[in-house]
Amino acid sequence: MYQVPQITDSIYYVGVNDRMKERFENLWEIPSGVAYNAYLIVDEKTTLIDTVDVCYSDIFFHKLDQILQGRPVDYLIINHMEPDHGGSIGLLRQRYPEMQIVGNKKTFDMLSGFHGITTGLHEVKSGDALCIGKHEFSFLMAPMVHWPEVMFTYEQSNRVLFSADAFGSFGALSGHILDTHLSDRQAYLEEMTRYYACVIGKYGAFVKKTLANIEKQGLDIEYVCPAHGVVWSREGFVEARDLYARLSNNEAEEGVVVLYGSMYGNTEQLADVVAQSLAAAGVKHIVCHNVSKSDPSVILRDIFRYRGLVIGSPTYCGELFSPIEHLMNLIRIRDVKGRLYAAFGSYTWAPAALKRLLPFAEEMKWEAVGAGVELKMADLPSVTAAAWELGAQMAERLKA
Repeated sequence: MYQVPQITDSIYYVGVNDRMKERFENLWEIPSGVAYNAYLIVDEKTTLIDTVDVCYSDIFFHKLDQILQGRPVDYLIINHMEPDHGGSIGLLRQRYPEMQIVGNKKTFDMLSGFHGITTGLHEVKSGDALCIGKHEFSFLMAPMVHWPEVMFTYEQSNRVLFSADAFGSFGALSGHILDTHLSDRQAYLEEMTRYYACVIGKYGAFVKKTLANIEKQGLDIEYVCPAHGVVWSREGFVEARDLYARLSNNEAEEGVVVLYGSMYGNTEQLADVVAQSLAAAGVKHIVCHNVSKSDPSVILRDIFRYRGLVIGSPTYCGELFSPIEHLMNLIRIRDVKGRLYAAFGSYTWAPAALKRLLPFAEEMKWEAVGAGVELKMADLPSVTAAAWELGAQMAERLKA
C-alpha cells in the first residue's frame, strides 16, 4: 500500500516530481526532471513548509489529504515565494481558509502580488520562534539566496533545517527521498553544482553570509530539507555545505573550459589545437564546449568548476558569433570571479571577434593570459604555433 514518505515520525515529504517540463525557468534543460519539495509536520497543530508548482497541486493535495484525514492545515510557512514553490498557495488558502501564513515582510509583499492574499498572516523575523506542540520552529533570514524574501526554518526537536533553494539540485527523485538511501550521492552533487551555477551563482556573497550565520547560530543539524532534490543527512550535508562554500568563495579546480563557436569548422580546429596544447602541458581537466551544441547550464557549471576559461569565436556580421555573445552575457550576469582568461578568433574579410573577446578579461576583472590568436579563413597552419603557445601559456599560469 502506498504511503507518503517520512523524514522522521512526524515530518512527511509531500513534494512532487516534474518529469514533463523540458526546461527549468524555461531556460535550463532538465533531462532528469526536477522535484518540487514540500514538507508537512504533524503535531497539536499541523504545519506545511512551502507548496508546489500549481500544475501538480492535485497530487500535492492528495498527499495532504492522505496524511491529515480531515484535519486542517493550521500553518503554512513560506520559505520562498517563487512560483515553483508558491504556486499552490492560493488554492491551499481556499481549501483551508483559517490557515495562518508565516513569513517575513518581503514574503507578504510578494504574497499580495502573486495571490492577492493580505490577511491571516503571521510575520516573523530572524530568531523568532513558533511552537506547534512538541515541535518548535525558529527562523533565519537568508535574503538573496536567491530572492530577497528567502528564509530558512529550523525545527528544533528533530534538528531539521528547511533551506529553501539552498543545497537543492536538479533531478527528479527516483523513489528515494533521503541521500542515505542512494547508492551514490555524486549525481545529485553534480546537479547541485549545475543548479548553483544557473540559479544561485550571482549571489555568492549572500550565500557566504548565510553559511556564516548558520555557523554562528550553532545549529545542530540532523537533516537538511531543500526545496529541490534529495534530503541531506548529517553526513551528506557536510559534502553539500562544503560544495556551497567552495562555489560561493569562487574556489575553482585546476582545469580549463575551452568554449567556442564555429560555423564551418575552422574555429573548432583552433579550439582543438589549444586543448591539445593544454593536455600536452599536463592539464588533466579540460572541457571543450561547442556553444551551438552544449546546454548553457552545463557550460556554466563547468565555468564555475574550473579556473581557466578560453573563448573562441568567428566574426559574424562584424560582431561576435551570437551564441558566444549570449554565453558571455550569462557569465556577466553571474559575476563569476577569479578566472584566468584567454581568447582566439577567426574571420574571412574583416577581423572583429578577437578585439571584442579580449576586453572581457578587464570587464570581469580576470587575469588575461596571452595576446590572443586570430585565424584568417582556413589558413590553420599559419596560426597553429601561436594557438599551441596560447594553450601552453594558460597551462603555465594555471600551475603557477
